[in-house]
Amino acid sequence: MEALAPPALIPGDTIAIVSTARKVDAAFINLAEKTFTKWGFKIRRGDNLFKVHHQFAGSDSSRRADLRSAFEDPEVKAVVCARGGYGTARIIDDIDFDVLKQNPKWVTGYSDVTALHSHIYNKAGLQSIHGTMPVNFEDNTPESLESLRLLLTGNFLSYTAPAHRLNRAGAGEGVMLGGNLSVLYSMAASASELNTEGAVLFLEDLDEYLYHIDRMMLALKRAGKLAKLAGIVVGGMTDMRDNTVPFGKTAEEIIAEHAGSYAYPICFGFPAGHITGNRAWLHGKKVRLTVKNDQPSSLNHC
Repeated sequence: MEALAPPALIPGDTIAIVSTARKVDAAFINLAEKTFTKWGFKIRRGDNLFKVHHQFAGSDSSRRADLRSAFEDPEVKAVVCARGGYGTARIIDDIDFDVLKQNPKWVTGYSDVTALHSHIYNKAGLQSIHGTMPVNFEDNTPESLESLRLLLTGNFLSYTAPAHRLNRAGAGEGVMLGGNLSVLYSMAASASELNTEGAVLFLEDLDEYLYHIDRMMLALKRAGKLAKLAGIVVGGMTDMRDNTVPFGKTAEEIIAEHAGSYAYPICFGFPAGHITGNRAWLHGKKVRLTVKNDQPSSLNHC
């Protein structure tokens, strides 16, 4: 089911920057503020943004307070998560997402923020933006940053991905859902678990052992999450690890194997995830996916 889109931002609107997971460096936030200000927006930092509690950006209660405050503030039109890492799932169950449903606003991020995207889709019925975060702004390509700006301001985007030897040709339409494979795997049987029936499922990951990629894909398959999709889009499977005794397949080959018994299109090499050219896309928005074996594939917001 396609989610509702929050209002597009206009010049002068306020963006709140919070960290739902790992602790943040002020340099990242300063650069993000300069970027957002250049785009015409005002910035509100979370009160607890620079707190530190071990690896986290403050305690669970501190991070939760910043996210809740950003949801409740009527002047805030978008909430930008500063970085991923780990910790978002620790705070979302004790936040009233009806507040966000009643006062829709864009929420952006990726990686560990996958948990928040999924929860927003399930609990608030809203679209959100799977896109780059302030921690990555310094290294992002101009196209990556521009894709975030365009989606925040109400534009629909079309993307292409180069031909890939593992692509499975075909076309399909469905609501695009997903994100980081490890986080999706961790949300099984929780309130954040996604219903993937009829969806175009996006997958990406970073710094995982190949056998763990296999374990996670097998779990999704056994749970029926791969059976009734409209398609799969695979982004960056970045800096994968292997054991001394090799697993014998790449991450992309593992995904292709576990989706091999189905007929829907699969696109590999999509420009999103833990890559410098991380393109933003709308989580919860209907898309049309057209995959070709020996030509570029396309993904269009419907």
